[in-house]
Amino acid sequence: MDKNYALNAFSALSQDTRLDVFRLLIKVGEAGMLAGDISDSLGVRQNTMSANLAILHRAGLIRSTREGRSIRYFADMEGMRGLLAFLMEDCCGGRPELCQPVINELACAC
Repeated sequence: MDKNYALNAFSALSQDTRLDVFRLLIKVGEAGMLAGDISDSLGVRQNTMSANLAILHRAGLIRSTREGRSIRYFADMEGMRGLLAFLMEDCCGGRPELCQPVINELACAC
């Protein structure tokens, strides 16, 4: 991942609703959520949600699939991994044991 991609991802996440959407999609995992359900869950109007979903999609943080007339959204785990890897690329000055607590915190316990 390059710096511009990371900046775009951080920019997308620096807004309240978009951060909430991303965290919600991470929480629901592989099941994803329909756009309308995301709007309802977060109490956001659908046209506003649509704009926020588009920004997250362009930033590579979410992906979508069409289901008839609806669109289901998912957290893009590769995009998230790329962003986290970018942040930790030069971690700990060659002392990986210093990074281990962060890695343990990030590891999914599911």
